Amino acid sequence: MKILISNDDGFRARGVNVLADALSALADITVVAPDRNRSAASSSLTIDMPLRVSKISADPYFIYSTSGSPADCVHLGSYRLMENMPDMVVSGINHGANLGDDVLYSGTVAAAMEGRHLGMSAIAVSLVMQQQKNFITAAHFASEMVKNLASFPLEINKILNINVPDLPLDEIKGLKITRLGSRHRQDTIIDTKDPKGRRIYWLGPPTDGEDVGEGTDFHAVSEGYVSVTPISVDFTDHKAMETLHLWLDKVGMD
Repeated sequence: MKILISNDDGFRARGVNVLADALSALADITVVAPDRNRSAASSSLTIDMPLRVSKISADPYFIYSTSGSPADCVHLGSYRLMENMPDMVVSGINHGANLGDDVLYSGTVAAAMEGRHLGMSAIAVSLVMQQQKNFITAAHFASEMVKNLASFPLEINKILNINVPDLPLDEIKGLKITRLGSRHRQDTIIDTKDPKGRRIYWLGPPTDGEDVGEGTDFHAVSEGYVSVTPISVDFTDHKAMETLHLWLDKVGMD
């Protein structure tokens, strides 16, 4: 099995290196990751400038850094840097949560979705950090998910979004299949000035959860469980199509 590993924290990040070491016991891996932190890059592709690639290592596995986004990394790795197309894309281990509506912005999740878009099975793995200690725990569950996914593939338009509590392995209570919760909708913009007195704005940290009840990814992680959420790459709301047909039939064309 050939696995392409990427992330949005950059090729130097501890999470991606721990993940690569763990998965190298299961498969022939190649790491293609951004040359710097590209968190919240979502599914952006770089189309207004060329992409540069540096080979960081060839032993015990290939590691490349690129000037592009996480989605760029998956494209480059799949079509140019790997000798053959990968069988699976594993993105992470993200330094922080990708819970609820975080998935709309996450470069980690976007790399997995790009892999699925290109036809590979895909997983996004995040460590819901408190002390940034337990990447080994997240790598363990990533390895288990890779083995299961290799044996029991998901539907063509699905990925798995996995969030692991920042706990030692023996303190994890188990795994739960979850749905996405959501965060509070509130203004987090920090309004300030630069040293020359010019107005600047910072986007603040993620808000606390709002939809965090039982069954959500937020709830599972807070209770010490690994959250496993299936996400559809097909954004079509098929249930809404029937309603749309009902009222579009009444729209005049004159």
